[in-house]
Amino acid sequence: MNKRDVEYQIADLKADYVRLQHDLEKLEYVKGNLHPLEKQLADIEQELRKLYEKFDQFDE
Repeated sequence: MNKRDVEYQIADLKADYVRLQHDLEKLEYVKGNLHPLEKQLADIEQELRKLYEKFDQFDE
């Protein structure tokens, strides 16, 4: 995996994160089940942390 691949994955996950946040806001409005979306957001945050660590290694 090269630096460009990591950048692409980060951008893709950020887009997914924004979409899920929007979906979460909608569910909050209609008082839906938020737990599955909250878990997906937490998983994305964890994956982003890992990818940013990989990205930082390319700069060293």
